Amino acid sequence: MSDRHTQDNAQLMEQILYEVKRVVVGQDRFLERVMVAMLAQGHLLVEGVPGLAKTLTVKTLANVVQGRFKRIQFTPDLVPADLIGTRIFNQKTGEFSTSLGPVFANLLLADEINRAPAKVQSALLEVMQERQVTIAGETHRVPHPFLVMATQNPIETEGTYPLPEAQVDRFMMKVLVDYPTDEEEYVIVERVTGPAVQVQAIATTDQLALLQRQCSEVYVDPSLIQYAVKLVSATRTPEKHGISDTARLITYGASPRATIGLVEGARALALLRGRSYALPEDMVDLVPDVLRHRIVLSYEGLSEGLGAEDIIARIMKVIPPPAKPLDIEKKVA
Repeated sequence: MSDRHTQDNAQLMEQILYEVKRVVVGQDRFLERVMVAMLAQGHLLVEGVPGLAKTLTVKTLANVVQGRFKRIQFTPDLVPADLIGTRIFNQKTGEFSTSLGPVFANLLLADEINRAPAKVQSALLEVMQERQVTIAGETHRVPHPFLVMATQNPIETEGTYPLPEAQVDRFMMKVLVDYPTDEEEYVIVERVTGPAVQVQAIATTDQLALLQRQCSEVYVDPSLIQYAVKLVSATRTPEKHGISDTARLITYGASPRATIGLVEGARALALLRGRSYALPEDMVDLVPDVLRHRIVLSYEGLSEGLGAEDIIARIMKVIPPPAKPLDIEKKVA
């Protein structure tokens, strides 16, 4: 990828972010993670209390890139057909026709995903993994690009169904969204109570698909890939990495999807930051988001009041990132 293409990409993504921020106040880290997920063609699991602009962020981003946006409010009485669609009989013609569900969108928001029963979650799982659905034996591919952003409410657990580990692992990242600062909340109130802001279309889904292809061309040094492998390996066999006291706190470590997510995420973040090569800090920034939902703590770890973030911090302290190669720009030039 040439320097000119890299600069053009960075300028386009900067314009997209600027337009979204005309509506969404704060949440810079969350918005950056949404962009990373889009570029890396991954899915996002978001945890945060209601009212933190999660829906608004994705809807605004869809308008800016001229993509189709759909929102599904997950409830216990939902059935798979409510997501993927079904066959409908037309009495006038005497024939069946296929009615496609809301998953046929570029950006799909699955609100409170853990309120849906297992059958609905498994239907969503196929769409996330295969980018297609099967209705009455017929396969239908969802639009490209395709991103699922699912939300969970951390303050209410009544009537919820815990997500299966296999489904949680399909999400590239889990992002925690916090309350805005006092200054940000003041601006939020001003914008919501003032005249509505009309966002402009900055890009198209075709341009977004091109950015995704160029993201896969971003250079990742072998030492950085090895760093990702070591981090994920340490969640499975901590004793091999000099942190044997952590082994009793973990029941299951991260899968190879975590390693892939770290590398692809570092590529996307590098492209977002205007580079055609990934640096150690790109990967370091993403480690908690990629690993926090993939580590299953043991009863002993939970009883000590530890969380996945505590385990990740221990691992990152023992396994330092590789040194930044001084000649990396010459390598990728």
